[in-house]
Amino acid sequence: MDTKMGKLGWGLIGCGDISRKRVAPALRDLENCDFVGVCRGRPALAAAFAKEFDARKSFADWKSLLADDETKAVYIATPVNQHVAQTIAAAEAGKHVLCEKPLGLTVDECDRMIDACRAHRVHLGVAYYRHFYPIIDRIKRILASGEVGKPAIVQINAFERFDPAADDPRTWLLNKAEAGGGPMFSFGCHRIELMLNVFGPIKNASGFIANIRYDTEVEDTSAAMLEFASGARGMLTVTHAAFETLDTVNIYGTAGSLHVPVLNGAELIVRTADGERRESYPPHGNIHLPLVRDFTQAVLSNRPPGVGGDVGREVARLEEIIYGNR
Repeated sequence: MDTKMGKLGWGLIGCGDISRKRVAPALRDLENCDFVGVCRGRPALAAAFAKEFDARKSFADWKSLLADDETKAVYIATPVNQHVAQTIAAAEAGKHVLCEKPLGLTVDECDRMIDACRAHRVHLGVAYYRHFYPIIDRIKRILASGEVGKPAIVQINAFERFDPAADDPRTWLLNKAEAGGGPMFSFGCHRIELMLNVFGPIKNASGFIANIRYDTEVEDTSAAMLEFASGARGMLTVTHAAFETLDTVNIYGTAGSLHVPVLNGAELIVRTADGERRESYPPHGNIHLPLVRDFTQAVLSNRPPGVGGDVGREVARLEEIIYGNR
């Protein structure tokens, strides 16, 4: 691995909201990251972004960034429909790829991305950053201990109102060709990854999508029923339409239950025959930083990343089933 003083040279493709709030600060702050450059269609804005986050270079397009010799890995933070072309091109240029979620619009796109990265011997990761939440690790340890018995039911609700103005830069999320789908695609995918991580393989799935409040190209409401190979059952409900905001995880076992009132929060409630206790496991202040750190360490030590392309593909497979039941 050609690195600079034990660091991995990073390029950032896409300078949107997530990049500004989380990705660029992580690339700047992590000791084993060398933030080489960023690209954006407007050169002046690319240069300003690079200066703001201490990246050494700016590029007017992503192909120029991929041609840069100091860039050894790229974080792809563009709309979903751009992921496949940019990932394949990055692999062909010998760059490791950490790609925003969902990995691709379809399973076929995911396969092409995985094959390209494998063929060119570069790592492929997917930005399911909740995989690295301390509260998720704690849940897995409690389940493994048997304290709440055998998991029977997991219920996840993710309700987030989204009705952007016409000039909002995130309106692309309502464009089916760019985003692939509505809330099940944009943030339901995070919860599917969570359930795969905690409960293992899913052998059967079904679901529905609907437009209850908004007349948009993508659904505003969706639900999925999932059957795990372990025998447990899962229910995932996501919506842009509800008045109330929810971000809950509830796990019911044969000897107790686990409750997360806010997935992006810190509190875990454990209930068993011995009573109820409350524990606290806050996420990192920059919730993307542990993800970027893990991927960087994976490349530098030549090990698989914590969330690889196979996970992105499996989420895409389940999404296709959910969206197929229209």
